[in-house]
Amino acid sequence: MEPETLTASVPRATAAPAGAHEHPNQFALLRQRRFAPFFWTQFSGAANDNLFKFAFTVMVTYQLSVSWLQPAMAGLVIGALFILPFLLFSATAGQLTDKYDKTRMIRFVKNLEIAIMLVAAAGFFGGSVPVLLLCTFLMGVHSTLFGPVKFAYLPQVLSERELTGGNGMVEMGTFVAILLGNVAGGLLVAVPGVGHTLVAVACVALALLGRAVAQFIPAAPATDPHLAINWNPVTETWRNLRLAHGNPVVFRSLLGISWMWFFGAVFLSQFPSLAKNVLHGNEQVASLLLVVFSIGIGVGSLLCEVLSRRHVEIGLVPLGAIGMSVFAIDLYFASRGLPPSDVMSLAAFVAQPAHWRVMLDLALLSLFAGLYSVPMYALIQMRAQPTHRARIIAANNILNALFMIGSSVIAGALLGAGFTVPQIFLFTGIANAVVAFYIFMLVPEYLLRFVAWVISRLVYRFKVQGDEHLPTAGAAILACNHVSFVDAVLLMAASPRPIYFVMDHRIFRVPVLGWMFRLAKAIPIAPQKEDPRVYEAAFERAAQVLREGDLLAIFPEGGITRDGQLQEFRGGIMKIIERARQEGVEAPVIPMALTNLWGSFFSRIERGGAMVRPFRRGMFSRVGLNVGTPVDAREVQPALLRERVARLLQA
Repeated sequence: MEPETLTASVPRATAAPAGAHEHPNQFALLRQRRFAPFFWTQFSGAANDNLFKFAFTVMVTYQLSVSWLQPAMAGLVIGALFILPFLLFSATAGQLTDKYDKTRMIRFVKNLEIAIMLVAAAGFFGGSVPVLLLCTFLMGVHSTLFGPVKFAYLPQVLSERELTGGNGMVEMGTFVAILLGNVAGGLLVAVPGVGHTLVAVACVALALLGRAVAQFIPAAPATDPHLAINWNPVTETWRNLRLAHGNPVVFRSLLGISWMWFFGAVFLSQFPSLAKNVLHGNEQVASLLLVVFSIGIGVGSLLCEVLSRRHVEIGLVPLGAIGMSVFAIDLYFASRGLPPSDVMSLAAFVAQPAHWRVMLDLALLSLFAGLYSVPMYALIQMRAQPTHRARIIAANNILNALFMIGSSVIAGALLGAGFTVPQIFLFTGIANAVVAFYIFMLVPEYLLRFVAWVISRLVYRFKVQGDEHLPTAGAAILACNHVSFVDAVLLMAASPRPIYFVMDHRIFRVPVLGWMFRLAKAIPIAPQKEDPRVYEAAFERAAQVLREGDLLAIFPEGGITRDGQLQEFRGGIMKIIERARQEGVEAPVIPMALTNLWGSFFSRIERGGAMVRPFRRGMFSRVGLNVGTPVDAREVQPALLRERVARLLQA
């Protein structure tokens, strides 16, 4: 099997209880115990991390004179100390999360946070920079331990239909918490006379609040309780990376997420320089850029559930990558020609129309970054084996840290070579396009899902009914009527899982569509009399698909309808079922019916061929897919299956 294509491994996300996803939207999760306490626990932790770090940075930059820690280096040192534990201990954290109940791990981490913040409070009271540097490292350890729990917990308590929305909420909450933590840290530490005391109290209070909320998180049993812990971080880190590499789709998705952190780190690290040297604004302008960026990420993360129709829709990833590049490049053009000026206040900066384009570019590139990252996180959670999920996520944290360090080194080298900040943004936008193209060629599933997403939402208004009958795991045969040249694309859009298609060999000669179906590893079939070799190879490959636990889609009519009516079903499906049975696989057959597609651009018409007169049905015409209840393979007969599909056409 080729895991990097549409034949990727079966999703293994643990299904939530029946009816768990019957809520109106992702915000309704905040009223449910399985999600709300966890959300507010991670929110308080992220806020505390950033309140502490930013207050400490402001303190050593503006308020204390430390001979061995220059103000210009303070931010870099604090950031490096915080990231270091991700490199050292992520592998261990992943093992602990797989071995122990995740709720116990969360509560342990929150207890650790309280202890660290008590020490930090003493550091703030005494103005002790060494103590606060130690606490910075320890808070990095705290975040390292929480990282695998954070993303391994969600697929254990959310269904596939909730996973994108849940990840979007967490991503949005994280960036809002980062923003609020930075703002609160800067404001509190600057209060004359009592600033340090206020920061100390706030850090301890947030830690206590997070621990109190964590008490309400329901149990999340261990996924690999018999795991033997390897305490050597070097060998275990290497083992985790090899483990992740064993599933190419997952590993390349890890690389894709790490690239997003590289991309984001470039912009976040350059906001002060951009505000001061390019936009000629003061510290408030730099803060405004951070606010705009954080809001954009949050909005993009929340949009994922809406745009994906509450499924894990990785077709949004190419859309996100395109937007990231377009608006990063436009940010270069928007910011390079601004005239010199004195340092502006926030009000003066906002009053100039030219600056609105800069802020719009920044908001949109971060919005598209949210669209890019959330489906990738959800895909990893679905496709990673549950017993190894936390260790896979730990490997992701290691890669994220390495990529963020790499972004700092490269951005520093470019600045040292005389590049301006806008030129660095241009370089990053172009590099993002190159990296995205490379990833999508290595993992064609992203590109194929993007094409399916575009056709099902921008060419047609596509509505699916009965999608709860599509299995989230295990082999199954999808049997559908055949109306147009894009039937397979619409089925791709309807299923959160990859699908193999058995298709007439002649469709591979159709421009564009043929290339796409070859990329999807569709199975060509020819009439036995025309090409016996292709005919037999198709059935052998179909049996292999089912044996490996994947979805197989066929069009039992044997060809696209020429009159819009449902044709007789041929006997090929019986041969597929028999071959699968010989392999020991009893795959259920799921009847499906595409509706209102006849007469559209991609279908034939009674007096003419397909793909003529593109607007004969107008844009955004309504089409649908009705999915029926599974039929036991032992009961399937072509006539019975045709009758089920005919009923669905009338539904």
